[in-house]
Amino acid sequence: MISRTKKVAYVLAFLLSVLYLIWRVFYTLPWHGSIWILIFAILLVFSEIISNITAYIVIYFRLRVTKKKISNNLEDQDYLPGVPVPDIDMIVATHDEDPALLRKTFNAIKYIEYPDKSKVHLVVADDGNRPEVAALTAEYGGRYIGLSGNKEAKSGNINHALTLVNSPLVAIFDADMIPYSSFLDATVPIFMHNLADQAKEEPEEEPLGFIQTPQSFYNADIFQFNLFSEKSVPNEQDYFSRDINVLNSMNGAAIFTGSNTVFLRQAIDDAGGFPVDTLTEDFELGGRINMAGYTSYSTRVPQASGISPVDVKGVIKQRVRWARGVIQSSRNMRIFWNRKLSFNNRLILINSYLYWWSFSRRIMFIAAPIVFALFDQPVVIANLWLLLIFWAPGYFLLHWVLGDTASSIRDERWGEIQETFFAPFLVLPVLLQALGIKQKKFKVTDKDSKFGWRDRLYMVPFVITWFLLVASIIHFNYGKFGTEILMGSIVTFWLVMHLINVTFCIFLASGRPVYREYERFDRQYAGMVSVAGTDYAMETINVSEQGLLFITPKNEMLVASDDQEICLELVYKRQVARLKGRIVRVIDVDEQHQYAVELTEGPIDHESEDIYLQIIYDGYNLVLPEEQDEWITPLDGLYINLANRSENFMRSYNNKMVTDKKRGQS
Repeated sequence: MISRTKKVAYVLAFLLSVLYLIWRVFYTLPWHGSIWILIFAILLVFSEIISNITAYIVIYFRLRVTKKKISNNLEDQDYLPGVPVPDIDMIVATHDEDPALLRKTFNAIKYIEYPDKSKVHLVVADDGNRPEVAALTAEYGGRYIGLSGNKEAKSGNINHALTLVNSPLVAIFDADMIPYSSFLDATVPIFMHNLADQAKEEPEEEPLGFIQTPQSFYNADIFQFNLFSEKSVPNEQDYFSRDINVLNSMNGAAIFTGSNTVFLRQAIDDAGGFPVDTLTEDFELGGRINMAGYTSYSTRVPQASGISPVDVKGVIKQRVRWARGVIQSSRNMRIFWNRKLSFNNRLILINSYLYWWSFSRRIMFIAAPIVFALFDQPVVIANLWLLLIFWAPGYFLLHWVLGDTASSIRDERWGEIQETFFAPFLVLPVLLQALGIKQKKFKVTDKDSKFGWRDRLYMVPFVITWFLLVASIIHFNYGKFGTEILMGSIVTFWLVMHLINVTFCIFLASGRPVYREYERFDRQYAGMVSVAGTDYAMETINVSEQGLLFITPKNEMLVASDDQEICLELVYKRQVARLKGRIVRVIDVDEQHQYAVELTEGPIDHESEDIYLQIIYDGYNLVLPEEQDEWITPLDGLYINLANRSENFMRSYNNKMVTDKKRGQS
């Protein structure tokens, strides 16, 4: 519960920020300036108003306490004793993904836990109509549904599959999203309790349309990896999936995010199937299910993980598609005046719509102090003291409230860096879509693409902005002393804040060398290792498809020659994966020998391969953080990037010198 004192502070923050906005609208616009500066100033005020509205919406939902009893304890539901579990179709939608990637997802469904496994049906919807995928599906006991000539993208593929299956529950997965063995245990009981409550005619329980589990990823995203923050900052999408969408869930209107979701089949049918006139069928289907009278929930704990794209171009293409899709779907659903939407549901959809305009607002916020400081064009008519009276109290108190009510996943400053990065690439697509100029073709995100030199071209807008900000700071403060610097301190403050954000964006677009081919997962599994005919008990520290790291409980010193093959057995739920490898390195940590193993042949047999894949991918990758490290400040982040980039540069330079020397000798 929130204390009375804090509630007073929250209300005061709201009132002070509203007072500031009223003052901005009526007393600070440059009516006597040029028409272009006036238009810019009006757009800036409008941007501030919308930013505050989105903040009010989030605070409102954080303060609102729901009366829906199931949504308060989604993670605590269990199967109803004596009640048969329903059949469920696990639909994996695929287009052109590598069968090796699909194998991991199919394998995870094979090992999924459920009281009656005969009621779990793997269904593969392949609009590539590929024989090799059909063969792989048969290998895992699934049903293959091929489709040729699909002109309706993912929606057409899934809609076609739905016409051929009939289970009361349907789970939807993207091809790369690997469900954990606990996926059904964490979702199906919620449906069963909801149906039981409806049978009792519980007045507050609406029929449940779908359960969304968080979008989770087992590799570092571009913000984590390129900014050397994979140990201190969660995945960029965690903020929405594990925070904002849970708030939506508390009001019975979680947003469908495309995968890792269980639906009531009837809800999909009542909503008219997957929408085809949008690039974000997930966002629109979730809204239409709510409009059809169903509620929707989102859990906090991830139950599946996939691949986050690691190239800048791929991430930007993905966000352009999402942005255009949400704008189009919002128009399709008429979110501002549709009478089928409840007040809270409407607010949730409007907040999602306004989010994609935040990038235009970010451009305005960066440009405003540059226009004033570098070109001597005032866009806000006010002196320092009026700004301190009207702006400062509301601004700092409102941002304190946002920080106080937020989760520990991401702070506001990190969100500004992410907004700044996407802003130059999303403003035009959002505007064009709002004007009705559509993107005709659905573009699938290539998650196998790697960072390349072309990605560095995305640095250009940030480098230009960086120099403009530096020039603005110098021009604005040059020759000023004492009170003159104080009078311009607010402008300088914003210029410096934007300069820090843009510097991070330059680092982000400049990339980072990748030395590891496969992701490492923190996994502790017991087993045996055989070295030169002697068996030792062992326990893994981390694993990957390429190798693993283990210790021996008795801390024995294992002796093996460089080329000597060792045999390993890892136990997963009473099943054994048999592997072969060689010890490539021995690491001493706190007087404990840790053995790094490179797998030479991989698993010995097909069953061992499946078990080992399950060992790797069954669960969240604990190598990555779930919360932001609050002790790492933006200045720390800049130092970490500069230090690591200097080290990488020297390493690359030294390697080049050694290579050139060898060529000269030959």
